[in-house]
Amino acid sequence: MRLIRLIALCGLAVLATACGKPAADAAKPAAAAAPSASAPVPDAAAAPVLLLAAEDLRTVSLAGSGGGPVITGSVQPEKRADLRAEVAAVVTQVAKDNGEPVKRGELLMRLDDTSIRESLQSAQAGSRAAAQAFEQAQRQVERLKTLQAQGMTSAQALDDAEGRRNAAQSELVAARSRVVSAQQQLRRTEVRAPFDGIVSERKASVGDTAAVGKELVKVIDPRGMRFEGLISADRMAEVKTGQRVVFRINGFGEDEFVGTVTRIDATANATTRQVEVMVAFADGAKAPRVAGLYAEGRIAGGGAAVPRIAEASVVRSTANGQGTYVWRVKDGRINKVAVQLGARDERSGEFELKAGLADGDVVLRSPGSSLVDGQRIEMAKAAASAPAPK
Repeated sequence: MRLIRLIALCGLAVLATACGKPAADAAKPAAAAAPSASAPVPDAAAAPVLLLAAEDLRTVSLAGSGGGPVITGSVQPEKRADLRAEVAAVVTQVAKDNGEPVKRGELLMRLDDTSIRESLQSAQAGSRAAAQAFEQAQRQVERLKTLQAQGMTSAQALDDAEGRRNAAQSELVAARSRVVSAQQQLRRTEVRAPFDGIVSERKASVGDTAAVGKELVKVIDPRGMRFEGLISADRMAEVKTGQRVVFRINGFGEDEFVGTVTRIDATANATTRQVEVMVAFADGAKAPRVAGLYAEGRIAGGGAAVPRIAEASVVRSTANGQGTYVWRVKDGRINKVAVQLGARDERSGEFELKAGLADGDVVLRSPGSSLVDGQRIEMAKAAASAPAPK
């Protein structure tokens, strides 16, 4: 009996020990998991590699605007021709369409020449008849001169013959003029390229009736493009030929083009009070080959060139005195760089950079909130196209 009681007491002791030990052990992880008031800053080495594409980056540009006047306009070819109908006829052939290259003198469009060809043949027949009449009148005058020398005809008869000869000569000149006019009209039924270039706009099709003056086709030379812009007449005094112009072209993203003012129009638009300014590309090889693209920029003023940055790349924070900064990409990592901003361009939304970055620095276009200073980056490669199934 005493032995049974001893075994029961030992079993109770073991059970109590087994139940208390897990409770104590469970309290330890809970205490370890409790957040610390002084949590460490995320380690860049432990942060995942940031995958970036070219579209995620932006290059800080040096803009020599110096507060110069804004210029807006479009890219246009220096050499262009609007070919119109010079005769009233129906379009019978279209040889070239939009975008096709042409050589000087090459046929672009043909108009119906039936009536004009008939007029030419009639004029040529009239010219031959007038020539024969003149030759006959001339021979008559020569005969009368011979007879008068022999005293066999009167001076009046000779004068009459010379009058008829002169009239026939005038009719011959008029007939030849009609032939030339008909030939010219016949040539005008063929619309040909005035220079080497490209058909930019075709405005007539086969079967259209072309009245005199109707636009038929436009030809441009894309090898010589220029920026034709407008500036406010209030700032005319700040613009001179030879000034530098920095501008962007719609369709070329953030790429900036540089040009030089070559000509300033002497007349302002009476409605808009704007003056046209011609800007030549500094590098003609980089000029777009498409006419009509919208462009906008600034003419260099008296100030020095300053780097600029877009507002989307700037991060403003009041936590821990971080202030204003950007994320710069350099040597395969991103770094937080404090910057000092200047005036904001109301048109482009860009800020002048007074300190922190230099021209050519690469920054994140639209940084997120989970970035780590010193975090490694990797540029994404364009996905290769899948092979065609066999």
